[in-house]
Amino acid sequence: MKKRRIGTTDLEVTEIGFGGASLGNLYQAVSNPDAEAVLDAAWDAGIRYFDTAPHYGFGLSERRFGDFLRSKPRDSYALSTKVGRLLRPVPEDQVPKVGFVDPLPFKLEYDYSYDGIMRSVEFSYARLGLNRIDILYVHDIGVYTHGVELTKLHLGQLLDGGLKALEELKSGGVISAYGLGVNEVEVCLNVMRRAPLDCILLAGRYSLLDRSAEAELLPVCRERKTSLVIGGVFNSGIMATGAKPGANFDYGPASSEILSKVSAMENIATASGYPLAAAAMQFPLDEPAVATVLIGTAKTSSLKRNLDLLDDTVPAAEFEKYRPYTTVQPPLKGAVRE
Repeated sequence: MKKRRIGTTDLEVTEIGFGGASLGNLYQAVSNPDAEAVLDAAWDAGIRYFDTAPHYGFGLSERRFGDFLRSKPRDSYALSTKVGRLLRPVPEDQVPKVGFVDPLPFKLEYDYSYDGIMRSVEFSYARLGLNRIDILYVHDIGVYTHGVELTKLHLGQLLDGGLKALEELKSGGVISAYGLGVNEVEVCLNVMRRAPLDCILLAGRYSLLDRSAEAELLPVCRERKTSLVIGGVFNSGIMATGAKPGANFDYGPASSEILSKVSAMENIATASGYPLAAAAMQFPLDEPAVATVLIGTAKTSSLKRNLDLLDDTVPAAEFEKYRPYTTVQPPLKGAVRE
């Protein structure tokens, strides 16, 4: 599988990466053998970039990735995890319910400070059982997760000390790169006005359907040589399932407007002789600032189906046909330009 460089670093990642939320039991429980099987399938397919986070199953995803990767030659793959959430042990009846089934018995505490990031990395190393993490993403900092007032607090922590911690970890060789892992554009622009970033893991905002990152963020990334790692290419499913009743967009039921747009997109794909999902998978990779597209699943059949979409080559000129039907998410209420 082809590789692309992360920013101006020496780190390279495969054009397709494997995202680890599903292996934290997102929405449904996954057995350890099934988790190992899908990771085996990803490895056999040539994927050599793996992304996880403490949030995914409250440490469960990190443990599974570490168990799988521990037997692999360390220089043969790239690994990212995230900072911003610390895990505290609690009784089973106090484990928060945030979408993960049977997570490990912890609760989450947000901390984007210097000390919080340093502790987070230390804890991640212990859960992974590995001696090197390649990329750290500051996870879910912004209005989408925290609302307006808490975002001001957490962003202040990051700018006042958290970024210093990340730069020390990078300059000391503990990590090779750092950036943000978010679902919104505004916070990326705000942070990039203050500090250089090697990469941004952006979910759902640079896809065939949602091009919110295109107007401002993409030009800044090109200028600063900040790589984009793209998640959510199917926008919570609708770009894979099509405009069917019950289809989801942006973590919830799709509106009639979105259903109409995707239906029009399906007609374009059908007329051109390829699946709409193939165009959705390949669209971000047409942008030089994009380093990799993340796909995540707990099923080997789903992984194979998604990778097969790369065999239906979609010419770059096709992507412009979809532009009249794309959508752009407005800044979240309370998101302030600084």
